[in-house]
Amino acid sequence: MANSSQARKRARQAEQRRRHNASFRSAMRTAIKKVVRPIQAGDKQAAADAFKAAVPVIDSAVSKGLIHRNKAARHKRRFNADIKAMP
Repeated sequence: MANSSQARKRARQAEQRRRHNASFRSAMRTAIKKVVRPIQAGDKQAAADAFKAAVPVIDSAVSKGLIHRNKAARHKRRFNADIKAMP
């Protein structure tokens, strides 16, 4: 456990940030799953709508530093390609 008051405060702040980041990361993963499910089911319209809703969530995760920008770009590129390839 932290001994100084400064270290105790840093520990409190770190825990607060960890909880906030975990919550936001979970929301991002949920948004991604909402895109994956209709793609696997073959529902192009639902997949496109879910993708449109997931893009801002993924982008804000990048701006908050939760994921790397290349990971976000990879997700968006693959989802877009999968949706376009659907009949």
